[in-house]
Formats: sequence, structure tokens, C-alpha cells
Amino acid sequence: MTKGCIFCKIAKGKMPCYKVYEDKKIIAFLDVNPMVKGHTLVIPKKHYENLFDCKDKILEKMIKATQKIATHYKEKLGCTGVNIMNASGKSAEQSVFHIHFHIIPRIDDDGYKVWPNTGYVKEDLEKLAKVLKIEDDEKK
Repeated sequence: MTKGCIFCKIAKGKMPCYKVYEDKKIIAFLDVNPMVKGHTLVIPKKHYENLFDCKDKILEKMIKATQKIATHYKEKLGCTGVNIMNASGKSAEQSVFHIHFHIIPRIDDDGYKVWPNTGYVKEDLEKLAKVLKIEDDEKK
């Protein structure tokens, strides 16, 4: 447990939550400041600050739990879609520095907008793709 981390306290049972899922490594609970009905947070019980330092096996468990919960919400909440969101790092607006995924249940015409029109000017995508391309380790 990282001192002062609210999610570590929740994971250790030292702070209450509205738990909807738990296994050996993962816990999920309702967000106390929800964007929509059923807004859920999925966290590892062990502290990892964000996507950059989280172990692959934990990320795998997190996304599998997220899928299980989202699928369950289709039946229980009647949602027809979900947004899965993560903010990793201060510049990405991460506010709790314990990795977590948000599950945002969605229904048609709910009025909630996730993807703003930013007006971002497109660069030369061909050049950018060459700079950003990751070589497959298996091909080396």
C-alpha cells in the first residue's frame, strides 16, 4: 500500500466503497462522483501509479475484469455501449495516482459527449507514422 493512496485504502478494506466485483488481484467499485448511472472504477489491489509502470499480467487482468463487468452491465443496466477510459500521468489529467479504468455505461441519446471536436491540425501522417512505428520484437 502506498501511503495516502485512497485506492490502496479501498483495496485493503480500510475505506468503504460500493463494490461490484472482486477477485484475487482486482477490485471494482462505483465511482462516488459518477458521470452516468453505473460509472465504475476498476483497479488492481497492488499499487501501480499508471499505465507506464503497471505489469502486463495486471493490465490483462484489469481489462478482462472490465470486459466482464461491462458485459454484465448490458443486462443489468440496459446499456448499449460503454466507454472505457484511463488517464495516465498528470498531463493526461490523472487525478488519483493509482492506475484505474473507468467504465462509463452508455445508452443511445444519453447526451453525454466523450470525444470533443478539438480542431487539431493534421500533420503529415506518413512522416509521423515512420517516427512512431514500433518494430515487432518477434521479427528481429
